[in-house]
Amino acid sequence: MHIELFIREWCPWCVEARAILDQRGYSYTVRDLENDPANVAEMIRISGQPKGPTLTVGSLVLADFGPEELLAFLKKYGLQPDSKTL
Repeated sequence: MHIELFIREWCPWCVEARAILDQRGYSYTVRDLENDPANVAEMIRISGQPKGPTLTVGSLVLADFGPEELLAFLKKYGLQPDSKTL
């Protein structure tokens, strides 16, 4: 499944989320919250909240998270860097 990451470039948690995904070899699409209001609306629709980072993988959503929560989420759902499906 495809990973989407909703971020604000200046947000330290967003920067950390990208670093974790990059260091571990995950491919993902960045959804910029600062320059595209449609991304904010989509993130709120999906997660019910306005804070980044927010990560989606198919129907799975991890909203407003820190590094430990991201790592636990990836492990819980068995998401591997080259994983195409759950």
